[in-house]
This record gives sequence, C-alpha cells and structure tokens, in this order.
Amino acid sequence: MTDFNKDKDNKPRVGIVMGSDSDMPVMAKAADILEELGIACEMAIISAHREPDVFFSYAKSAEEKGFKVIIAGAGMAAHLPGMCAAIFPMPVIGIPMHTASLGGRDSLYSIVQMPSGIPVATVAINGGANAGLLAARILATSDPELLERLKKYSAKLQEQVEAKDARLQEQGYKAYLEGQRK
Repeated sequence: MTDFNKDKDNKPRVGIVMGSDSDMPVMAKAADILEELGIACEMAIISAHREPDVFFSYAKSAEEKGFKVIIAGAGMAAHLPGMCAAIFPMPVIGIPMHTASLGGRDSLYSIVQMPSGIPVATVAINGGANAGLLAARILATSDPELLERLKKYSAKLQEQVEAKDARLQEQGYKAYLEGQRK
C-alpha cells in the first residue's frame, strides 16, 4: 500500500482502493486532487474476489487507520465499493470503470444499485477527479481550512473558464478551434 501526503497525526484520511492496476489511471486522478488539496490518503490494489481475506482486513481496519472516506473503483461486477460500504461505517464513493463489453454501464449499475442500508455515493464512469473532490467536500464539513482550499480550487476553475471565453471572444471560434488542433 502506498501512503503519501500524511496528515499531522501521520494518518491518511482517505483510502483509495481498486481491484486491478488497470484502474490506476482513473484512481490516480482522485489521488491527484486529494494531494493538491493537502489531504492525506493511502492507495491499494486489492481484489475482493481474488483475495477476500486481504479485502476484509483492509475494510475492517480502515476506521482504525483513520480513514474518514474510502474511494473504491471497480469495473464489471463492481463489488468492491459495495463491499467496502457493507463493512466500513463511514462514506464510500464508488467509481465505475469503463469496460470494453458494456462501456462501464455494467459497473455503474452495479455500484449505484446498492440495497437499502448500504449506501455508496457514485460518480460518473471513470470519474476519478470528481471522486477526489467529493471526498474533499465530505471532509470539509468539519475542516474549515480544507473548506477554504476547496473554495480557492473552485475559484481557479472559474478563472480558467473565464480565460478560455476571453480568448474565444478575442480570436473568434475558428481561430480558437485551430489553436486547439495544434
């Protein structure tokens, strides 16, 4: 398991778990957002199907490790987020992975259709960045400093859109498109 950006108490606040290293590019987007916002996290590859004992140990020890949120990515049958939610008593955010067979709809339906009493917040297919932001927003409900960092992050996004519109207004749409193709 990879730890990075630990908090002052040396504990990660978010667990990021995936069933396969093929999920890493999407899960890295969640980790990148958390890192940018200064939130400690731990990342692991654990298969709920291929190593159930390791998975159960991970989910059962998550609260003790100091996790406040788990972000779980999964494709196809997508059991990892739901199983985390069945064991871990705090928020779980599921990221459905794009799949070759059904384009990720199988993953999305599997994660979003949890039985009553086992909620999993679900972001878009391959929505790693939004999962990181949702975890940050959950944590910000009890962390005023993090809330300020989130507000600055949102202001930066707004500035980026305003700069793009200013360029569009200055250049016109044809020159703008041509600039994007280069």
